[in-house]
Amino acid sequence: MSLAGKYLLVTAGPTIEPLDPVRFLSNHSTGKMGYAIAGELATRGARVALISGRTNLAAPAGVERIDVLSAEEMYRAVMERFPQADGAVMCAAVADYTPAQVSTTKLKKGEGDLVIRLKRTKDIAAEAGRTKGGRLLVGFALETDHERDNALDKMRRKHFDFIVLNSLRDPGAGFAGDTNKITLMDAQGGIDEYPLETKSAAAVRIADRIERWFSDRPATR
Repeated sequence: MSLAGKYLLVTAGPTIEPLDPVRFLSNHSTGKMGYAIAGELATRGARVALISGRTNLAAPAGVERIDVLSAEEMYRAVMERFPQADGAVMCAAVADYTPAQVSTTKLKKGEGDLVIRLKRTKDIAAEAGRTKGGRLLVGFALETDHERDNALDKMRRKHFDFIVLNSLRDPGAGFAGDTNKITLMDAQGGIDEYPLETKSAAAVRIADRIERWFSDRPATR
């Protein structure tokens, strides 16, 4: 039980940003990677809070699931719990933008095009990075081009201790499937690239890195 006594947050799945009572903006995330990570951390003795967008998945054994829908709801759930946590894994696919106005009635088809103004959502990972102190913070980057450069930039801007990079150019990686191909990049310049494997196997690699981080830093707060 190598993570016994640790309280860890994991975010997973998509967020949903409503346009009207029947339509919303979202993405293709299924939550499988985040749920696999949460389950693996729990098997190693951690107390895990899984802050999840809408998915069809059952919570892993021993994991507390907190259900949210929007980016705002996920932000509040993370910020409420992060001060008490030893670390967080930001695996959710959170919307960067949300409709500036939400119609209270169904938007009807009219003549011409419909223009929807979007506003920025709160950056959950960046806010956690600003306030993390000695806590562990793990980020994810799903990229389509300039993958390593973009991931390194994101890691530095948001003060991650390490980041998990996926590329949509790798067959079998990314959303929906049961496999992933990850590269782990840390703040000290380490880069470890792994082959295509199941998301459960990728979760083991991520949990191993989390264990190592805590073993090198016994005091997290």
